[in-house]
Amino acid sequence: MRLTSDHVALITGGASGLGAAAARRLHHLGAQVVLVDLDEEAGTRAAEALGERASYLRADVTDGDAVAAAVDAARQRGELRVAVSCAGVGWASRILTRDGPHDLELFQRVVGINLIGSFNVLRLAAAAMSDLPPLDGDRGLIVNTASIAAFDGQIGQVAYAASKGGVAAMTLPAARDLARHAIRVMTIAPGTFATPMLDGVTEEIRTALAEQIPHPARLGDPGEYGLLVEQLVAHPYLNGEVIRLDGALRMGPR
Repeated sequence: MRLTSDHVALITGGASGLGAAAARRLHHLGAQVVLVDLDEEAGTRAAEALGERASYLRADVTDGDAVAAAVDAARQRGELRVAVSCAGVGWASRILTRDGPHDLELFQRVVGINLIGSFNVLRLAAAAMSDLPPLDGDRGLIVNTASIAAFDGQIGQVAYAASKGGVAAMTLPAARDLARHAIRVMTIAPGTFATPMLDGVTEEIRTALAEQIPHPARLGDPGEYGLLVEQLVAHPYLNGEVIRLDGALRMGPR
């Protein structure tokens, strides 16, 4: 699809990290971008930095009414052609800890945000796209974000890996389901990226993480995630696939 100012991209988790990078790329392509995030200060700042054709809306991706309102707001700006789900959390815990078994509420919360939140955005964005006229053969594109933890989950990542594994597994059936509406569904599974999730990590640990990556031996740049989103928009034959974006990293158990 060739995006113009008549088209809108909705990005959850758009205030920072991968979401902000995707927003910058889509904005550069000419689309209007709607950043959806819980962090009002960061979201407002990110939208203002993009300037014209950018706005911020506060919404919890697990809240059906809130996401529906965000989708409606995006539709008021133009044709909603792209939805990118980057909202997520990475809380860690072993199944058995010194304090007892894995907290059930924590597991439910991680799955709720990462998996159910992604599906919530997918279903509502698809409904909005389904009424649009085809554009270069597509009515829209939905991009979800998994993780290589979906395939190489480490110790302490049982909730995170389960949630991201669900996102990956959802990709093909969603693409098949929405094919009759000419809506493509793709998933990106990033490796170790320099995002706010690593803000609390020491430089020594960041260096150690980078050294595990075969090539290039560095942390991923969020801009590279944004570049892949741009390429997914442009490539009409990519559909129903999970793309690992990880520099050939295969994570060990720890």
